[in-house]
Amino acid sequence: MSIAAWCLALGAVAVGAAVQGALGFGLGMLCAPLLALLDPDLVPGPLLMMGLLASIWVGWRERAGFEFSRIAWALVGRVLGTAVGIATLVVVSERAVLGGLAVATLAGVVLSVGGWRVRPTPPTMVAAGAASGIMGLLTSIGGPPMALVLQHESGARLRSTLSGFFVIGASMALASLAVSGGLGAGDLRLGAALAPAALVGLVASRLLASVLDGGWVRPTVLAISGGTAALLLIEVTVLGH
Repeated sequence: MSIAAWCLALGAVAVGAAVQGALGFGLGMLCAPLLALLDPDLVPGPLLMMGLLASIWVGWRERAGFEFSRIAWALVGRVLGTAVGIATLVVVSERAVLGGLAVATLAGVVLSVGGWRVRPTPPTMVAAGAASGIMGLLTSIGGPPMALVLQHESGARLRSTLSGFFVIGASMALASLAVSGGLGAGDLRLGAALAPAALVGLVASRLLASVLDGGWVRPTVLAISGGTAALLLIEVTVLGH
């Protein structure tokens, strides 16, 4: 990879980490497509490491608002969703699954803008965790379903809850990669090389979080979730990927 491409990768990770530090999600969504284009070796392992680093950082920073009971049902859903996603892919195409999830996410955004309010009850947290698990399995982007359910929470509560969820989720994903042989010494070196950029973004995220906490958390969650779902739908329907 050229110096220019590497600088672009570092810049993307810094920006993605700043967004994740301010909202609790967003690094994978912002970085995965570009990093895969620049160098396929940067995903999924090294990017998952950055996601784990960001989630640990933000989770510790916002630990005062963390309650494990809020993510317990979501974690059950994530495990079930990952298992169901793997089984579903045997009989249904990846495009069909992703297209359905994209439509559901877009519908959730539209309904939310229209005044519909989903509450983080056990059933909705299980459903969000399952959708997040399937999307994470197929695209490395699992934030929007969880963020939509938690969109009415305060910024600190949103960040702490999502970070706790993704610490466990990213750890599970990395462990699965390691067991399957998809995580090696080269991935660890690339992760270490990306880490300084992620740390810069995470330090800067405190300022961004203070801005969003002034009434911009929910609009930003809806904008990012809707944008992600729209791009995913275009990719699987128009581009045919």
